[in-house]
Amino acid sequence: MSTYTETVGKKLNNLLEKTYDAKKGYETAAENTDHTLLKQYFKKRSLERMSFGQDIKNEILKFSEEPEKDGSITGAVHRAWMDTKALFSANDAESMLEESIRGEKSAVQEYEDVLKDTALPVSTATLLSKQLQTIKSDLSTIKFLEDLS
Repeated sequence: MSTYTETVGKKLNNLLEKTYDAKKGYETAAENTDHTLLKQYFKKRSLERMSFGQDIKNEILKFSEEPEKDGSITGAVHRAWMDTKALFSANDAESMLEESIRGEKSAVQEYEDVLKDTALPVSTATLLSKQLQTIKSDLSTIKFLEDLS
């Protein structure tokens, strides 16, 4: 196996792990809000990230690498923080939106960092670019929703 394949596999596995974190984070946000529309929005984002994860997993398998099976410790800590914040917050919807914005900004940076690698296969670059555009659109929507709350 070449170093190139291992490098691409590691980068994609890192994104996959973060995608699992985002999926679980949106599930947590949906559980922590009583706002019906936000609950639906967060559930939809969770399903979207599940789909992103499957696409990244398939891309990893193309390189005969082993895909990550779960999220990161950092993501688990972040979700616990969201639970705690919701418990003590007077406006849990705003808190969940703030945490979602923070997570999406981080995802944008991570995707952009991976996409800077000019050695990425075309299929990988295309997939990640498409997902990045969706994340950026989601970020704009979340910011808009935060302004309404």
